[in-house]
Amino acid sequence: MGRCLLCCALALLLSACAGSSGQAGAPGDAAVVRVVDGDTVVVRLGGTEETVRLIGIDTPETVKPAAPVECYGPEASAHLKTLLPPGTAVHLARDTEARDHFGRLLVYLRRAGDDLFVNLDLAQRGLARPLDISPNSARAAQISAAASQARAAGLGLWGACEPTARPP
Repeated sequence: MGRCLLCCALALLLSACAGSSGQAGAPGDAAVVRVVDGDTVVVRLGGTEETVRLIGIDTPETVKPAAPVECYGPEASAHLKTLLPPGTAVHLARDTEARDHFGRLLVYLRRAGDDLFVNLDLAQRGLARPLDISPNSARAAQISAAASQARAAGLGLWGACEPTARPP
């Protein structure tokens, strides 16, 4: 009986730790070290620095080796730097896969101070295109809807960049 009770308590604890997003295995709280570009951030997590890639969005390139700076890339990077200055406390939640093929943590990022969903904010402002890479699709519909509204309103890159240059 005691063992069964212990297992039930452990299962409840693990379930509670999954967070409100319902995603198990969330990396947890971290602090921003620096913004790399519009969809990549370096954070301090558990005493080590980790590069994290925001899931569900793709911002125009600014630092990709051997590639030109893309339209609205500097604006996306500047906005993310404004949202996440060094030292900003953030909460990281993952989806199905923990890392991409570059070894970056794949996360939905929320600013701890006000719970701003950063991935969504970039899509809403027209600073990012939706990027749905299965199986990491828990927030794909929400991000896609936000990007569609930004596109319809001509916000950010949707109003400033050649629409045929890179389809969403």
